[in-house]
Amino acid sequence: MTTQLFTSNTRGTADFGWLKANFSFSFGNYFNPERLQFGMLRVLNDDTIAGGSGFGTHGHANMEIITIPLEGGLKHQDSMGNEGVIGFGEVQVMSAGSGVEHSEMNASQKEEAKTLQLWVFPDTENVTPRYDQKSFDIENQINTFVNIVSPNDQNDGNALWVYQKTFFHLGIFDSNTSATYKVRIPKNGVYLFLIEGEIEVNNQVLKARDAMGITDFDAFDIKINTKSKILLVEVPMNQS
Repeated sequence: MTTQLFTSNTRGTADFGWLKANFSFSFGNYFNPERLQFGMLRVLNDDTIAGGSGFGTHGHANMEIITIPLEGGLKHQDSMGNEGVIGFGEVQVMSAGSGVEHSEMNASQKEEAKTLQLWVFPDTENVTPRYDQKSFDIENQINTFVNIVSPNDQNDGNALWVYQKTFFHLGIFDSNTSATYKVRIPKNGVYLFLIEGEIEVNNQVLKARDAMGITDFDAFDIKINTKSKILLVEVPMNQS
């Protein structure tokens, strides 16, 4: 197993007043040639959006976009006619495909909204754009990883699906417990992002907002030191 630790203070940052952003990979004005992507995972943005603010209408194409609210709510509107609000426990996917426009605004005029947004390169380009969202009862499934995103051809109907051989798992774990993750597709890698808490992987300690790239493994163990919220993103390391 090969691991690489990325501490939270090595991420790119931006502060626009209404938006405080942390970039795991090169994005916008932040460019780091050593942080371009992890396999097919291109973006992991950790955003705090002020009340009454957000991202106005803008376009995307040929990208699988996954949004995971952590606090507050995000109001979505797109050129496909979808409109709604998502909050913690809900996950949103959008296959931008041949092209789509959307806006993402804080649903509150006063309270901050905190979200993770991830972009994954698709394995099929120029598909008809699509949108979906779903609620997952993460808080009542403690000490297990809940599958929230799967490939379109390997989906059991419980997770949302995208056009890539990627699996997203989200879990909340109690202190002094452990978990094991087994790779779903051989030669895939996993980008582990610790949302909250403290854990150990491969004898390395991760604290809140630290991440680890994990490759060349069949399975790995996670030791949970304090109550933790963990996101695992399994992705192909090369485009098929």
